Amino acid sequence: MNESKGVTKGWIRVVLIIVPFVVFIGVSQMMAMLILGIELSARNFVPNTFQNTVIALSMLLATTAVVAMFREWVDKESFRSLGFNLKSAGRDWAAGLLLGSVMMTAGFILLMMLKEIHWAGTNVDFSSLLLSVVLFLAVAFNEELIFRGYILNNLMRSMNRYVALLVTSVLFSLVHLGNDSFSWFSFLTILLAGLLLGLPYIYTKSLWLPVALHFSWNFFQGTIFGFNVSGNKEYSLITQSREADTLMNGGAFGFEGSILSVIFLSLAICALWLYHARKENATPVALPSEKALETGLEEVVVE
Repeated sequence: MNESKGVTKGWIRVVLIIVPFVVFIGVSQMMAMLILGIELSARNFVPNTFQNTVIALSMLLATTAVVAMFREWVDKESFRSLGFNLKSAGRDWAAGLLLGSVMMTAGFILLMMLKEIHWAGTNVDFSSLLLSVVLFLAVAFNEELIFRGYILNNLMRSMNRYVALLVTSVLFSLVHLGNDSFSWFSFLTILLAGLLLGLPYIYTKSLWLPVALHFSWNFFQGTIFGFNVSGNKEYSLITQSREADTLMNGGAFGFEGSILSVIFLSLAICALWLYHARKENATPVALPSEKALETGLEEVVVE
């Protein structure tokens, strides 16, 4: 690809996909609601876990369709090149699942110790638990595919990768504006979450770790520990209560609206950045061999 064209086309592709993406998502939601028998005009309707799962799967299909079309017809590249290389999938999934579960478990325990939240009971429902796994997997794949896989991928062709990461994270936070109990503090925490999810991608171009981390964060936050997830209430294994909504416990927005969330996300961002930066700096540099210098061949040696 001509480099100068790539510098221009990256951000243009992002602009071009916005309208089709919104249309596809809107249509998919309406179709799912019609199939489920939900009136489109219904106000203050709170879908159950099954309904949310069907809607999330329909949105994932819509996102996959529009991204695949743009990748094939506009980008002229393969869908797999968005970040679905199987080579590191297992390791990245393990790392993402571990990081998300550890942060959320630590947050839950600390808030319990501080008496910001209380363990009110346990609700074991295996069908709801399974549906929650599917729901949060669909949400993770859907959001990572469009934000990190397509938007961040293309913006990095137009600007410095860290600027691209920041722009993508701001967009990621803005799409949560309509969520219940959203605030400017929530905007900050979702932005930090976007930075954390995108940071591994700008170094590895792999979506597996962001998807696994996104899933693990949401699943343990909502399904296991009973927090709201970005303002949305879902089935939870543990039922929790709180005496008051505070910045320490996140209130009705969930753990993502808490000061602890900002601290944990910031620490994780720093840790991942140091890890990848050091790994990148330690990568061997290919240098021409003496024979290549003498003959003019392309042979190289690695130091």
